Amino acid sequence: MSWSSTFKEYIRSLNDAFVMNNRSNYFREDEQQSLLRKKQSLQQRNGKIVKSIVDCAVLGKQKIEGIRQVNYLVHFQYLIKQGDKFFMEEKIEERRAVFTADHLIDDYCPINERHKYTHEPLSFEGENIGNTDYRYHYSRLEAVRYAERWWNDYNPNYPKFENNNCTNFISQCLHAGGAPMTAYSNRNKGWWYRNNNWSFSWAVAHTFRWYLSGAKTGLRAQEVSKPEALIKGDVICYDFNGDGRWQHTTIVVAKDSNNMPLVNAQTSNSRMRYWAYEDSTAWTPNIKYKFFHIING
Repeated sequence: MSWSSTFKEYIRSLNDAFVMNNRSNYFREDEQQSLLRKKQSLQQRNGKIVKSIVDCAVLGKQKIEGIRQVNYLVHFQYLIKQGDKFFMEEKIEERRAVFTADHLIDDYCPINERHKYTHEPLSFEGENIGNTDYRYHYSRLEAVRYAERWWNDYNPNYPKFENNNCTNFISQCLHAGGAPMTAYSNRNKGWWYRNNNWSFSWAVAHTFRWYLSGAKTGLRAQEVSKPEALIKGDVICYDFNGDGRWQHTTIVVAKDSNNMPLVNAQTSNSRMRYWAYEDSTAWTPNIKYKFFHIING
């Protein structure tokens, strides 16, 4: 067999790892554990993956001293049955397969989720200088429609942050729903994007979380204690390590059969993903969440 034949066979075998109880011999330990948590979570929720579709496209390859590295984009699609309800979860990853001759010896994400969601939190002054004193209607339909359109694409009207685009994406969704911007020009205040410049709260997960807790004008939110209290168009913030550094943001796009949120997100581009992120390599037992219900002005 050639390396390309081995690679195609490996991609086909990934389906078995999700639908059956097979282990992938090439997934690293953190990925094996995240897959195990995913299956356990589904079982606890009376759900299971009934069909898996794995497509990939080779992005580039190089060979150095007999070692061939193949960078590729893989699109995972899981048809999940929960009770009598079906939904399709999707995830996109950039991965790297490593071969010696025709033998696959490793397969991994060069930058996995644990490292993607790591950055230094930026300060937020807390004072919100509002320049919108009118009432507005937040359209959850439009926010979710935007989240569905752009979860795996990038609106050219906004910047794209290569390693951590999650909060930038969520801010775009909220603004598409009609949430107004406030306090233009001061990056430490308000929530805004204008003329290729933006507030820290627009693009940094940690700052955005604290903005939502204190905003009095413009985009505002009410913190709720349980994920089931959220509805479409609401927001979840994540502190994976439980150390006070908020690293990730998602938007609720649907509810499952148990009335629990399913979310869309970027950085690790995901659609209809279960809100708890137990299937992420960034997940730890110390994870903390904040649940925000977006309110009308």
